[in-house]
Amino acid sequence: MTEKSDNLQLGGNIELSGFNRVDPASMIIVKKIVGNYSKKFSEQNENFEKLKLNMKEVHKTPKSEKYEMHCTTVIKGKNINAEVTERNIFVAMDSVLKKISNKINK
Repeated sequence: MTEKSDNLQLGGNIELSGFNRVDPASMIIVKKIVGNYSKKFSEQNENFEKLKLNMKEVHKTPKSEKYEMHCTTVIKGKNINAEVTERNIFVAMDSVLKKISNKINK
């Protein structure tokens, strides 16, 4: 695991961006969710190359934060993109990764 500026590299094919403000306990859950989806994608498609997840905080008002998630998956050199905006970071991650999963399965 290496860290450069705001990017966090997990393994060889997962890149997280914008997660530097997430508390350590939540980061454990973030890594687990992303790792599980990455494993699922690689099992679904042998040409899976990379998973990039970018998070932006849209509203920073206490008790009403919104998280914008952008996800790009590279399969056989082709980008598959999805994005969502949610109030809960984990719901946002799950939603955007499910969108990617559905696009892969089409």
